[in-house]
Amino acid sequence: MKTITLVFGATYGMLSVILGAFGAHALKKILSVERLESFETGVRYQMYAAFFLLIVGYILKFDTSSQKWISILMIVGTILFSFSIYGLSLQDYLGANLKFLGPITPLGGLFMILSWGMLIWYFVKLKV
Repeated sequence: MKTITLVFGATYGMLSVILGAFGAHALKKILSVERLESFETGVRYQMYAAFFLLIVGYILKFDTSSQKWISILMIVGTILFSFSIYGLSLQDYLGANLKFLGPITPLGGLFMILSWGMLIWYFVKLKV
């Protein structure tokens, strides 16, 4: 689980830089300001998740199921949150109706919040 967490953290970080550059250059010309801001929100939270996963990947031993869930919830939550935002932001450009992704975004956000909460609980139990 440690390796998976670190690989996802590094991958999310790399994709955030790529997508951020793509948004700043290519999408700036074709998306409305509102859609571009949404896209940038997805990129920003994906980068936060990258840092989270890299740090968690180094500090946790992943010897309990709760430690594994800290990572799993952030990985899945980021996919649901950021990637649903990307789809919603690009739906007009793609000519696709992706409104079904709307309810997925807050679910991803909830998973990310739960991951942070579990990390807080881990620290409280550890009495750092």
